[in-house]
Parts: sequence; structure tokens; C-alpha cells
Amino acid sequence: MHEISLMDQCKIEVAAGKLHRESIPAIVSELVLSCNRENCFDHVGPEPIPSRDSVIDIVQRICRILYPGYFVRTRIDEFNLNYYFGQEATALFEILAEQVSVALRHDCIRHNLPCIMCEERGQEITVEFMGKLPGLRAILATDVRAAYEGDPAAKSYDEVIFSYPGLFAVSVYRMAHELWEQGVPFIPRIMSEYAHSLTGIDIHPGAHIRESFFIDHGTGVVVGETTEIGKHVRLYQGVTLGALSLPRDAGELFRNKKRHPTIEDDVIIYAGATILGGETVIGARSVIGGNVWITDSVPPDTKVFLKKPELIFKMSDVDSSS
Repeated sequence: MHEISLMDQCKIEVAAGKLHRESIPAIVSELVLSCNRENCFDHVGPEPIPSRDSVIDIVQRICRILYPGYFVRTRIDEFNLNYYFGQEATALFEILAEQVSVALRHDCIRHNLPCIMCEERGQEITVEFMGKLPGLRAILATDVRAAYEGDPAAKSYDEVIFSYPGLFAVSVYRMAHELWEQGVPFIPRIMSEYAHSLTGIDIHPGAHIRESFFIDHGTGVVVGETTEIGKHVRLYQGVTLGALSLPRDAGELFRNKKRHPTIEDDVIIYAGATILGGETVIGARSVIGGNVWITDSVPPDTKVFLKKPELIFKMSDVDSSS
């Protein structure tokens, strides 16, 4: 037999590739049909939908306003500060108003709601939100100080702002919460889940958190939708402020109920603690030790710790002749 030449081999591969590509239209047809089935999810229709990439861009733009000079490549000083804020604020207004309007219009069309003049309402919400940015800067300053004062490893406020995942997650939470309070659909959750994906810290935008809040390390922290957190509260990694298990069909029944705990002022909750239930209140100035499981309220000025486990030290066998 004659060996197949290099040119013949190439022709065979091209023909095989063409044969495989011919199967793609049938696959495409099946994908199109799947969009007409009730058991699949898609967003095929005339109503618009918010852009996740645009919302991430909005988060980054808001951070540049909340922390001027930290997340830009150009230098900011007293001579260009007015120009800097003017440029950033104008760009933020345009993109945020557009995305808020799209989110409102999506809900209006998909759920057949009465018209609320989505574009005008989106601009109103955006202006109202932007009017709160100075106040957000002030409250985030208390969070920065809480992080610096609560962590001996922090060398400066700048280090906290640049590098602490807890502060980033709280910053995104605070901007998302303002939009959540104004009834904006989609966007607050996209914001909070973006921060969650980067930091491992999951703070629902519906939670209510007062000033001087510090999350140390942070990975694995969960703060549920109806959680209430007072002033000067500190959480460590792996803390869960969650809801008790609900029946399978209880979603609608409990959707607007308080399901998550209340943490009063000056509470410290150490790593791995789990606190569950809407009626659970951790009293002011209490300290919750690591890895505890709490479903009942704790009075103020209380320390809750697990009983110290018994440790077993076993010396390894060592060859005495060695």
C-alpha cells in the first residue's frame, strides 16, 4: 500500500471538518425549540434587560467617587478636583440612569405593570441616589476607621481602602442598599453578587447595617436580607447571619417576613459562628465565640463560647536506636 501523502491527509481532515460542521444547523434548531419550552429559562423577547457588565462598570465608577484618587491612574489635586468629580458624576448619571430605566421597563413589560414612565423615573432615582453619595462617603469613612482600629495588622487607612476585601464588600453593599431601598430591581443584587464573587463575602442589599462596620478577613461571611446590624459591630470570617430552614413551599409566605437575626451595637462575632432566625437578637456589647450555633436571643453584655474541647497529645513513636 502506498503511504497517504501529506496533501491527501489535509484533504481528508478538511472533508471531515466539513462533515462535522454540517451537524451544527440541527443543533441550532434544537436550541431554538428549547426556548419555547416551559421547563427552560431564557430571555427572548422585546423587553430589555440590564447589562451585568454595565452594572460592574457602575460599581467601579461609584468607587472612584466614594474614594477619589485611590482607583484612578491620574493624579488628583485641588486644581482638578472639581473637574474630576464633574466628569465622573456626569458619566455615572448617564450609565446608571440607563440601566435603572432598563430594569424598571423590564419589570413593567414582563409583569404587565401600570406605566411609571420608566426613563424619567430612572433619571429621578439616579439623581436621588447620587445626592446620597456625600453621605455614603461619610459613613464609609467610619467603616475604614473601624477596620484600621480593629486590625493591628493594618498599617494605614490607605492600605485598608486599597486592599481589604471586607471594606470593598461593605462599600458595594452600601451603594446597592440605597438602590434597593428605592425599589430598583436586579441592579442591587448584581452589585452585591459581583462583590461576593470577588471577596467571598455575601451581604444581601436588603440588610440594614449601621456605621463603623468591620469584617475581618471576611471569606465565607453571609449576611441575609432581613438582618439588622447596629453600630460598631465586628465580624470575622465564616460568620453566618442567616434564616432558619423553611418548608419547601414557604417562599411566598415568608418572603416579606423578618427571617434573619438582629445584632445590636458593639457586638463581636468570631470566626465560624452561625446565628439564625428572625426573632434572634444578640444584645449590645456581647461577644459570640467561634463556631457556636445560636437560634435563641442573647442578652446584652453576654459572652457565648463553646466548652473548651479536650485535646489529646500523643507522642509519635521514635526509634530509640536512631
